[in-house]
Amino acid sequence: MISTSLSLTADFKLPTGILGASVSDDGTSLVAACMDGIYQADLQSQSSEKIGQHSSYVSSAAFLPERDAVISAGYDGVIQWIDLPTKQQIRKLQLHDFWSWDMAVSPDRSLIASVTGQYLAGDYKYEPLAEREPSVKIVATVTGEVLHSLPHVPSVQAVAFSPDGKFVAAGNLMGEVRVWNVHSGKLAASFTTSDFTSWGIIKSHSYLGGIFALKFTPDGKELLLAGMGPMQDPMAGNGRQLWQKWSWNDSEPCKLDETHKGESGEGLMETVAVHPDGRQFVMGGRLRGGDWNAAMFDLASGVRTATLKTGFRVTEANFTADGQQLILVGAQGQPKKMVDGAFPNFGRVEVYDVAAG
Repeated sequence: MISTSLSLTADFKLPTGILGASVSDDGTSLVAACMDGIYQADLQSQSSEKIGQHSSYVSSAAFLPERDAVISAGYDGVIQWIDLPTKQQIRKLQLHDFWSWDMAVSPDRSLIASVTGQYLAGDYKYEPLAEREPSVKIVATVTGEVLHSLPHVPSVQAVAFSPDGKFVAAGNLMGEVRVWNVHSGKLAASFTTSDFTSWGIIKSHSYLGGIFALKFTPDGKELLLAGMGPMQDPMAGNGRQLWQKWSWNDSEPCKLDETHKGESGEGLMETVAVHPDGRQFVMGGRLRGGDWNAAMFDLASGVRTATLKTGFRVTEANFTADGQQLILVGAQGQPKKMVDGAFPNFGRVEVYDVAAG
């Protein structure tokens, strides 16, 4: 088992909360999907510039370095491409009728996957109504052509490509994961874990929670899922900080590991990322109770190796390509009062040096 230390080296703010982000290949720049638009931030100077926006919150953003562009997705259901030198929109695609909850770019950057879906009660048991539109769509990065429109059970809140780019996985509110072959669009596997989904019996009757983030392990044979353990009060957010590791490609997919007893507090976990060395991963989110809201784990053993209490909601975690830094982004509250005619900045960016033994 490895040991890990995390040292804060930079801490700065953006005007509004950050819902998603990615880091440039050289580790110097960040593109942030914010509540009021898309920002590009220089991690060294800690400066930022607004480069675009959606008609609603921006949920995801990623660099397309081969095209010197950025791609973003938002709660308006739109996917858009922005030319970085001119800050002009190259292409706009109305991909969904509802929100894009999450977007992923394939390792070779030839494909984009975006997921959507609105949870509406479908029967007297409040199980989700069937989707009104395909919940998972795969798009060609260069042309914007929709290559596959894939079915799932809404709402679908997390999506990821396998390291070899051959598969795409998506997880939903009900804890169901579906994995498709990217080229054929055929379903390769599916499984369900009920551990991330709660039935609210206090204040409201509804399902809540679900899988909020997922990532393939470096060999592509397993999936890491992140969210929150079961709870009864939908307003409390006091479920267990939870990750699970699943072997998805077996004849019968099976759970291999999960957050160990005594290593978690309470809170919704919204992001998971695997370190470039392939030996460890990070999970982060909101803190409801306990002493951390972001933590590193040994991938093989599942043992927690480092913890952080950031003081803000962590919505996305990224490692630089060399693995030497971890960038956490998110939001610290949401200001209700203006100061000198403007709301205080509440988007947060923190950069940590990573040392593994």
